[in-house]
Amino acid sequence: MILLDTNVFIYAFDPDAPMCSWARGILQSAVLNEGAAINSVILAELMVGDHSPETVATRLEGLGVHLLDLPTAAAPRCAQAYGEYLENRRVQKDLPTAPKSPLPDFFIGAHGAVLGFRIATADTGRFQKYFPEVQLLCPA
Repeated sequence: MILLDTNVFIYAFDPDAPMCSWARGILQSAVLNEGAAINSVILAELMVGDHSPETVATRLEGLGVHLLDLPTAAAPRCAQAYGEYLENRRVQKDLPTAPKSPLPDFFIGAHGAVLGFRIATADTGRFQKYFPEVQLLCPA
């Protein structure tokens, strides 16, 4: 199963996006091969600003994307990674204070980590640094 980050959908459905071709290819490949999935965090991100948020889940399922619950087993890994992130920001005094609650990427990364899913994303920074055990599928 491949967990598709929000940006995959944003790029796939914007023909003017520089990574549109990559995103469409990864989406199609995931659906046709090992399976494509999102969790509730990704679903919520996709619903924000959508012209018809109440239909986002149905439209994604129509594309062959599986909607998965975020497992509670991901919570400790998410907390650990976010704790590292907060500490890194604390020692870099020129950065603004980060929110005390984990950011969406940490829930997504932890989900991939505990279930052994690969994550397709165009935004690799936090995933690479805080979830090195997760294999990423990203643009070349």
